[in-house]
Amino acid sequence: MKIAQIAPLIESVPPRLYGGTERIVSYLTEELVRQGHEVTLFASGDSSTSAELVACCNAALRLNPSAQNHVPYHVMMLEKVRRRANEFDVLHFHVDVLHFPMIREFARRTVTTLHGRLDLPDLAQLYAMFDDLPLVSISNDQRRPMPPVDWLGTVYHGLPPDILPFRPKASGYLAFLGRISPEKGPEAAIEIAARAGMPLKIAAKIDAVDQSFWSEKVEPKVLRHSNVEFVGEIDERQKAEFLGGATALLFPIDWPEPFGLVTIEAMACGTPVIAFNRGAVPEVIDDGVSGLIVEDVGEAVEAVRRIGDLDRARVREIFEKRFTVGRMCCDYMAVYRLLAGTRRLAPGPQNVCAAAAMVVAEPAA
Repeated sequence: MKIAQIAPLIESVPPRLYGGTERIVSYLTEELVRQGHEVTLFASGDSSTSAELVACCNAALRLNPSAQNHVPYHVMMLEKVRRRANEFDVLHFHVDVLHFPMIREFARRTVTTLHGRLDLPDLAQLYAMFDDLPLVSISNDQRRPMPPVDWLGTVYHGLPPDILPFRPKASGYLAFLGRISPEKGPEAAIEIAARAGMPLKIAAKIDAVDQSFWSEKVEPKVLRHSNVEFVGEIDERQKAEFLGGATALLFPIDWPEPFGLVTIEAMACGTPVIAFNRGAVPEVIDDGVSGLIVEDVGEAVEAVRRIGDLDRARVREIFEKRFTVGRMCCDYMAVYRLLAGTRRLAPGPQNVCAAAAMVVAEPAA
């Protein structure tokens, strides 16, 4: 099958540091190539792939100081895609909604994975206008605010099983990994660690829009608590050590997280997750097995005291069963085949790979 993967240009594919969507695009692209498909990746020029790379800017935009406005680069990329559209059996978009008006003529050969939150007030009218375009969600909870649209399936993220090795023993600290922003809950993570009497390591990026939140709200707490260490952004090699050594990953989110890639990265290392019951958390974490789902800081503190009861080997087993790139690729291949006209799925949230469909239909309590 000839497949185009169209990635955001904010980060390289895979990203050098932080970047969830681009990381997933990379894993999917490489697995499709490994399975023998002819894949073309539209991405930044500093991306690394075994597929054909179409460079749509010289370097990832976030770390490029000369790129003041990201929109022109994405528009130019979409024009490159349009000019080559007839070459592909499937065009898989990961760039939000910019391409919607452009793909009308070949929409039935496209699918768009929505990687972000869908509860923002301006989105309902937009998706209602484009309700015939094929879409994929990354969790069932992500769909809740949406008007009726053409969902082809829910496909959970997946990782290469060897990219983050299993670590049977932890080193006695809690971990927070991701982005410094109010919705990610770094302040709550600091409070949980302080009340539980455990060290906390924070590995996170700080976007310009969140700089004041960091300097006014989070940094003073980091400086105040001697048990808190701010590590900054980390790469994939550092991530294995950082997550693998943690007793637990803290995921105290305060927003409807569409998936939470860091949670399955922790699971790959055998590290259980303590997560607030928001968004997709109940779909991703098997409560009492791969982590503990809590409602607030107080429950999270109690969970820290019980987290050692969970079997790290079992956490890794859950990852291997539910969240590998092979399973994710299986799901997407089934979606691609639906685009050829073999629609056999009933309406409503569901996964399209047999093993994963069972997980989505019967999420862990």
